Amino acid sequence: MIVAYCEEGWEIITQRAHGLLAWQICARWKISDQPGRWVETLMATTEHDDVFNEFDQEELITQQGGPINFKMTSFDEAASEKLLDLALTKSRFIALLLSRHIQFTHGKDPKAKKFMKQLKQKESTWIEEAKSSKKEVDRAYELVEFCDAFSLLICQKQIPPEERKMEISKGPNGKSYSFFEQHGQLIVTPWPFETDQFEITYEIRTVKQLKFSSNETFRSLLRQAPVSLKQLKIVRA
Repeated sequence: MIVAYCEEGWEIITQRAHGLLAWQICARWKISDQPGRWVETLMATTEHDDVFNEFDQEELITQQGGPINFKMTSFDEAASEKLLDLALTKSRFIALLLSRHIQFTHGKDPKAKKFMKQLKQKESTWIEEAKSSKKEVDRAYELVEFCDAFSLLICQKQIPPEERKMEISKGPNGKSYSFFEQHGQLIVTPWPFETDQFEITYEIRTVKQLKFSSNETFRSLLRQAPVSLKQLKIVRA
């Protein structure tokens, strides 16, 4: 989950809500530049964090009793296996993209070294079964990563003030993309989307209590927390 302290307490954005926001960004990508396996790329974008469900996750709070922000977590082999198992029941190509995501996020973690080696060994088989190629997977994952990065910047409120630019990531064409805020709207340069503007939405839960005695206490309060809908416009310069 993505956690931010605010006047009212804690603002929580679930991993799945973040994934849905990434999907909204991906869905607007320029048609002429979309990967060939478009539907599967979209599915991988929205499902890349689906295994992390705060309503049944075991560890949700720190030793001090505060909610665990996603940046505080480390490689979880069981969760990674579950995520890939879910993907493999749907599509080898989706599994390839999620495998790339696990490698991107945890590839440098010493605890993940053995698991990463196993993933790379499986990739050639999955590519063959998916009737795909390494180049096609690389290009599609670059888009997944771009949308994930942009969604995280928005959810973490990492929007610079005074129209200062911030880099998002590189897209599937190797270009580097940036964004800035102007009049309450987000402007992306260079413009990679099909339409000249679109609206994105995501849900924020607010938990007023600051410290929690157990994971179950926090989970119960998170379930009951009021939900607000955040809306933003992304527009062409």
